[in-house]
Amino acid sequence: MSNKAQSFDELEVYQDACALDLAIFQLTKSWPKEEMYSLTDQIRRSSRSVGANIAEAWAKRRYPAHFTSKLTDADGELQETEHWLMRAKAYGYIDATSFEPLWQQAKQIGRRLGAMMQSGDWS
Repeated sequence: MSNKAQSFDELEVYQDACALDLAIFQLTKSWPKEEMYSLTDQIRRSSRSVGANIAEAWAKRRYPAHFTSKLTDADGELQETEHWLMRAKAYGYIDATSFEPLWQQAKQIGRRLGAMMQSGDWS
């Protein structure tokens, strides 16, 4: 990115996190009703929290420790989302064709978060 972002919603990592959140939301609509208050709720909550924590990190970007802390929270929520994706695959709620793009998308978000934490740069 040649220009620095002017708001959190311009960050590619934020946009990617929102895309993952939306894809998971759509996917979980077809999961069994008995999972509504367990697996479905957990993966929706954790995937939504990734973008929310990136937005909060943006607000704290002037304070390196707080910035890194919020990005660490985003990464933790991403790891939880990955866990739930693996469990959904193990339970047969996601086939390999649906799982792989979500998994790769999550890994890409994780790499971006890691780079941001290491560099302290929000561009």
